[in-house]
Amino acid sequence: MEGKEFIGYYDEFVLEGGQRRTYRPLWWRTFRFIEMTIQAGSDAVSLDGMTQTFIAYPFERKAKFSSPDAELDRILDVGWRTARLCAHETYEDCPYYEQLQYVGDTRVQALISLYMSGDDRLMRNAIELVNDSRTAEGATMSRAPTKLQQYIPAFSLWWIAMVHDHWMHRGDRAFLVSMLPGVRSVMEFFARYRKENGGLRFLPWWRYFDWVNQWPRGEAPAMADGSSAPFDLLLLMTLDWCRDLELAAGSAARAAECDQWAHQLRAALPALYWDEGRKLFADTPERKSFSQHTQSLAVLAGVVSGNQARALMERTLAESGLAKCSFWFRFYLHAALERAGLGDRYLEMLADWRGMLAKGMTTWAERADGSANASRSDCHAWSASPNIDLFRIVLGIEPMAPGFAHVRVKPHPGPLARASGSIPHPKGEVAVEWVREGERLRAEVQLPAGVTGEFEWAGRVTPLRSGRNVLA
Repeated sequence: MEGKEFIGYYDEFVLEGGQRRTYRPLWWRTFRFIEMTIQAGSDAVSLDGMTQTFIAYPFERKAKFSSPDAELDRILDVGWRTARLCAHETYEDCPYYEQLQYVGDTRVQALISLYMSGDDRLMRNAIELVNDSRTAEGATMSRAPTKLQQYIPAFSLWWIAMVHDHWMHRGDRAFLVSMLPGVRSVMEFFARYRKENGGLRFLPWWRYFDWVNQWPRGEAPAMADGSSAPFDLLLLMTLDWCRDLELAAGSAARAAECDQWAHQLRAALPALYWDEGRKLFADTPERKSFSQHTQSLAVLAGVVSGNQARALMERTLAESGLAKCSFWFRFYLHAALERAGLGDRYLEMLADWRGMLAKGMTTWAERADGSANASRSDCHAWSASPNIDLFRIVLGIEPMAPGFAHVRVKPHPGPLARASGSIPHPKGEVAVEWVREGERLRAEVQLPAGVTGEFEWAGRVTPLRSGRNVLA
């Protein structure tokens, strides 16, 4: 630590001269190092000891993962620690600085909670708090609770994603119905900015999309009329989520309206943003800027599929000059790789996480080296998405029906010869074990009572029943 200086929060105590006194801060602190400076007066000061108390939401780690790559265990451990430190009475983006429940961060954190612990109580609380933050215009705040109002339009759409996530993982129809007025209000807000082609006009407030060096203030590129592929694609994904939620609530007419808007927008986007020369989607119709975000969202929104999606994501990884996703947005990049049939490349995408381990980090940083303010926060739970994806992509476990009633198991071994693990399920546990032998995969899948599923490998889909399933 020679020649280095601490910059950050500190507590100052004035000693009143008694014996065996205990001093503690009035609010919890998170730290990796502590610097203590003691100035004694006319009497000597005796420091009898220091203790620390771990304080966090009482998540219980239930998920298990095993593979020949021991470093993956360390990645899960660090991710779990990071997620725990960013969860108290609410989720927080980081436990040192803002300590605020931002929607973009919280969606990832909530999925970590579901996959690792099966505890959805803090997720429900987050969804309700953000719902309560809606303005007269219908949009939510970017974070809640907070005394300082801040609005990020994209985060209102990610909030709807959280409502959909909860429906898929828990199937709680009463909770879904209680959130539908808020979902509809958000969509009415965006409908006021709808252009003739179904895309969005220029949105108000902070148009933050991701921390990208090329994007001032993290705002995605946009034309003067608001045309912006990242926003239009996120809107398209949201329309699909809203359709599912409306159908679940029995609102077929509203679901049809979502479908009509989505159909119009999906048809308009290729002509607006596709660059035939580069074989990529541009961020704006000017076709001057390109990003990993736009390619990933094009796949996730179903604008491209099959071989075209695969080729697009291969170019996304290989092409130079694309604005790159932050640690947070790599969750969506990795989801797009899996959707495009490139899930076997997921493990190679963990190089930056392995790099943080090599530096001795015990929690995940907010931004990668080379990013602006790369070392601002050394504990940011939006970077802990491997605690979802090692189960969702590598083991291959994902809900295919509301309430996790139907489970898809689609492994992506990558370089691994074998892996096993389990995640909590509303009705028990889903356990998967597979061994790869060349192009062959031997697997065993255990599903809870009353739960069915399907196993997908090499283009072949095999039904799964409740209980033990052996596949060879």
